[in-house]
Amino acid sequence: MQRGSKFKVFSLAVIFTALSLFGFGTQKIPAKLQEKIDNAVQTTFGVQEFTLEQLAVHADLNKKTPVEMGGENLFNILQGGNSLGYLYLGEAPSMKNVFDYVVLFNPDLSIKKSKILIYREDYGRQVGSQRWLKQFIGKKAGESLIYGEDIDAISGATISAKSMTLAVNNTLQSMQVLQENNFF
Repeated sequence: MQRGSKFKVFSLAVIFTALSLFGFGTQKIPAKLQEKIDNAVQTTFGVQEFTLEQLAVHADLNKKTPVEMGGENLFNILQGGNSLGYLYLGEAPSMKNVFDYVVLFNPDLSIKKSKILIYREDYGRQVGSQRWLKQFIGKKAGESLIYGEDIDAISGATISAKSMTLAVNNTLQSMQVLQENNFF
């Protein structure tokens, strides 16, 4: 093999590896976040053993939803082959960073629980309070939520609380689209 050919093969191998690691590979949920997800499911549904089945949403259907659904963010929660409900994993902006949250749904697509999993700011942590988050419980796919009207405001966490309200609202609207299109 000529010197130029070896360089081309090596270059292609490096490019392929970089693309598969950073662009086209399947994105995995970090271990710390997965541990928090598992804990949220266990405490909310009162189970120790369960399986998260990843749900893939077709691109045409995804175009109709306010937020990206499927991939590494939408799961069926299974125990012994029976569905306990659904899990949506999202990321929302705070003042300078983002926070990870989860919305756990009953089989009828009403919210069983919402939880902030990882909050990366020094201020505004009140948004993670279960006292505030319980306002989302029972809201159903398709319901509209307005910060300050349907969901109480939080002094000192305005940006994060508005962001969480909008995120849950968009998730509910997206779940409605999936339901109307017989996805569930």
